[in-house]
Amino acid sequence: MFENLSNRLTSSLKRLTGASKLTESNIEEVVSEVRVALLEADVALEVVEGFLSSVKRRALGFSVAEALDVHQTFVKIVHEELTKMMGESQSELSLKAKPPLIILMAGLQGSGKTTSAAKLGKHIKDKYKKRVALASGDIYRPAAIEQLQILSDQAGLEFIESSIEQTPRQIAEDALKEAKGRLIDVLLFDTAGRQSVDDEMMSEITELSVVLSPTETLFVVDSMMGQEAATSAKAFDQALDLTGVILTKTDGDARGGAALSVKAITGKPIKFLGIGEKIDALDIFHPDRMASRILGMGDILTLIEEAETKVDKEKAEKLATKVQKRQKFDLEDFRDQIEQMKNMGGLEGILDKLPGAANLPGSMNSSMEAKKFERMGIILDSMSKRERQFPDLINPSRKKRIAAGSGSQVSEVNGLLKQYKQMQKMMKKVGRKGGMQRIASSMQNMGGGVFGGIPKGR
Repeated sequence: MFENLSNRLTSSLKRLTGASKLTESNIEEVVSEVRVALLEADVALEVVEGFLSSVKRRALGFSVAEALDVHQTFVKIVHEELTKMMGESQSELSLKAKPPLIILMAGLQGSGKTTSAAKLGKHIKDKYKKRVALASGDIYRPAAIEQLQILSDQAGLEFIESSIEQTPRQIAEDALKEAKGRLIDVLLFDTAGRQSVDDEMMSEITELSVVLSPTETLFVVDSMMGQEAATSAKAFDQALDLTGVILTKTDGDARGGAALSVKAITGKPIKFLGIGEKIDALDIFHPDRMASRILGMGDILTLIEEAETKVDKEKAEKLATKVQKRQKFDLEDFRDQIEQMKNMGGLEGILDKLPGAANLPGSMNSSMEAKKFERMGIILDSMSKRERQFPDLINPSRKKRIAAGSGSQVSEVNGLLKQYKQMQKMMKKVGRKGGMQRIASSMQNMGGGVFGGIPKGR
């Protein structure tokens, strides 16, 4: 998310590099470009104007500190105003009510509400060690109840059964009674959506809110809707008094207008971002960290948190030991690293959170598709264990066999082996004194990037 906006903003702000002071003239020049960038990102016009007004007012009255140059000063102002626009600080879930605590999920049809319910349930279970159950009041969409049950099983959560023969109110009353009987800590109740906001839907979900008395009422919205997402959230808030928003499909939204508009228009905080299809692909929303990413400053804190929860520590320690002892980095290790990176959102997911990632070579940025990781994994799985442990054994005839077994081309096998050797060289450098400093320059000089040399599949 924000790729286009980030590139435009960083390019615009660089215009102030070398300026001796902030003037009305150079501020207006940059602000005009920022305005276009925000509108192209589908940020609501009223939000854009309010944001830019604050930026201009602060910039004109700012006394440049000795430690900062003009460019840094203006970037600091923009960062702080972006953070304010998106909610100032991270908004926690309220989980201190008497159990069963109720979370009501609301939203339009196709927003990802059902999937988000399961993701949120898993997040609460894993982070807060709560006993979580899911229930569905969606009696309209075919197999909606069955879908939630399947997702509940995948997330390791409890499920309270319901039937399309019941009314949503009956389901809610039964679910509440069942949750109390099972000593459930948190009950997430999934509601029916509609193609658009209508009186019937609002009446039904308002009734459910009265029955359940939820502690949290979360509006789930597709980030691809842009500023329309904020408009829908506002309509729901008038009926339900929302406590927060979950933005879904943010991994497919390069603009980011929804994230920048929702809080300013509704006054309700974004609490989570849906970042993929996997059951754990849900991120806590931190406005300050997101502002840093938008401005190309990276998000190291989130990267560290993801590493702590998604990286296999045993495998990581095993590799660290090998590197420290200068032992050979083989294709078994390479496969483990690919799997670890996939768990953290792939190379793109990692680079997106590193400062200055936008300045990496374009060929590197083009090599980040998740399918490449999958393809590499299939090729590696087509090798024998001995071949992965001793890559030098892989001669032309073995390459043909590996390609045939993985449904790929020999050129793809060669590309993988080339990237493996580059990674192997990097690992050798890490094991030496001052090794980490050498890695950055190696990344820049790789051309195609660590995983960029494999041709696209047919």
